[in-house]
Amino acid sequence: MRKALCVSVALLASGAANAESEAQWGYSGAKGPENWAELSPDNFACAGKNQAPINLTGFIEAELQPITFDYQKGAEQILNNGHTVQVNYEQGSSIDVDGITFDLKQFHFHAPSENHIDGESYPLEAHLVHASDEGDLAVVAVMFEEDTANEGLKKAWTKMPEQAGEERALPSSVRAEDILPENRDHYRFNGSLTTPPCTEGVRWLVMKQPLTASSEQIERFADVLHEPNNRPLQPVNARPVLQ
Repeated sequence: MRKALCVSVALLASGAANAESEAQWGYSGAKGPENWAELSPDNFACAGKNQAPINLTGFIEAELQPITFDYQKGAEQILNNGHTVQVNYEQGSSIDVDGITFDLKQFHFHAPSENHIDGESYPLEAHLVHASDEGDLAVVAVMFEEDTANEGLKKAWTKMPEQAGEERALPSSVRAEDILPENRDHYRFNGSLTTPPCTEGVRWLVMKQPLTASSEQIERFADVLHEPNNRPLQPVNARPVLQ
C-alpha cells in the first residue's frame, strides 16, 4: 500500500500528462470506469470495497475537528492532462487533519460532480489534493452550483489549456483559497482516488457549503474535455459518512 501511495502522489503532482498514460484509461468505452481494474495490474484497487466517489447520505453525527488551512499563493501552472484541467501548486501550502500536515499538491475539476450529497449531483466539483510526508492522501472537495461567476475560477480559466498535454504558466493571483467556501464545515469519509490506480486509504473532506460558477465557466471546462469526466458512484458498503 505504501508503494501505491507513493506512486499515486507522484502521478498527482505531475499530472501524468504524457501520451502513454493518456492512452491507459478513459471515461467511456472499453477503457471506461467499469473496466479500469482490468486495464492494468496496478489498478487492482479500482475493484476495492472503499472506493470513491459516493453518494454522501445517512450521516452520522460526530465531533469532527476543524480542518486547519494554511494556504499561500503558489499556483505554478495549469495543465490539460486529457482527463481534467489541473492547477499544480508549489510547496508551502497545507492543511492539518488528525494532527497530520498534508501538503497541497494540486487541484483539479470534474463536471458533473463525482460525489453526490443526499442524492444531489452538482454541475462542477473541485478536488484539492494533499499528501503527507508519509505518502498518505487527503482530498478536500468543493461543490459548485450554477449561478454567478466564480472569481477564483475566472483567474485560472484565463489560461485554460485547450489541448491535451498542453500546460501554461499561471500568475500568482491564482490561489487555492479562492475556491474554498467561507464556512469550512465538512463531511468526512474514507475512500480512494477517483482515477486509476484508485488507491484506497484517502481521507475525503467534502465541504458542506457549495460555491457558485456561471454557466459559461462550467461549459468552457466541459467543452475543453469533450466528455463528462466523472467516475460513477461507488458502493458505500459499511463505511460511515461523518458530519
